[in-house]
Amino acid sequence: MSEQARELREQVRERYAEAAVRASSGAVASCCGDGCSSEAPDLTGGLYDEVERSALPAEAVLASLGCGNPLAVAELREGETVLDLGSGGGIDVLLSAKRVGPAGKVYGLDMTEEMLALALANAEKAGAANVEFLKGHIEAIPLPANRVDVIISNCVINLSVDKPAVFAEMFRVLRPGGRLGISDVVAEDHLTAADRAERGEYTACIAGALTFAEYREGLAAAGFTGIEITPTHEAAANMHSAIVRATKPHGAAARRELPLVTGAAEGGCCG
Repeated sequence: MSEQARELREQVRERYAEAAVRASSGAVASCCGDGCSSEAPDLTGGLYDEVERSALPAEAVLASLGCGNPLAVAELREGETVLDLGSGGGIDVLLSAKRVGPAGKVYGLDMTEEMLALALANAEKAGAANVEFLKGHIEAIPLPANRVDVIISNCVINLSVDKPAVFAEMFRVLRPGGRLGISDVVAEDHLTAADRAERGEYTACIAGALTFAEYREGLAAAGFTGIEITPTHEAAANMHSAIVRATKPHGAAARRELPLVTGAAEGGCCG
């Protein structure tokens, strides 16, 4: 990893840790700016309805830093195994646990000690017995191949310093026939990397966003099919919160080598 990539990863980790501390103290966490925080429901589609939110520990809701609601598109089913990339305070893990039921399992992956501690405390408060939180990076998921049915993620992949590795790892850990239900920030195709950097910082979920074409090409190169990227709300000028869907074909190999995808940061401030 280059020195610049290490610095970006550390910036994300610091912002994410700060957000966890804020949420633990009862303050609304926001590391992604006005267009990507729980203080801006007009840009995030309202995120989660009040019934869902009211059933969770307050700290899990306060630590929600996403740009959408991946559960609204993941169509989780009873008994499925789910992985949340950049799980943060655990809001999507806890909601997923309710949907897959006792026969299902939900993993939350995060790189930040502070967020993992908050998520574990929230899971205990919620009485969630079918969840497990893992420490690690989304470019090297600490799970065996073909382990999960569904991968969700909320405004995190744009922060990765190595997006081809993320796409390859998602493909590897999904079972054949498994699917993605992701919310992320995506740029219009005419925006250069410099254009994106002008619109917002890496840690604000803007500068590292891929374009629509780059996202499709990256997922296709990893082996995914049925790729759909649907913009929902504007996050910055010509940049959008979007729903990303894709499927790992039945009979697919566990992993493929990927070409470089531009627009890179890591881990997740916006889980």
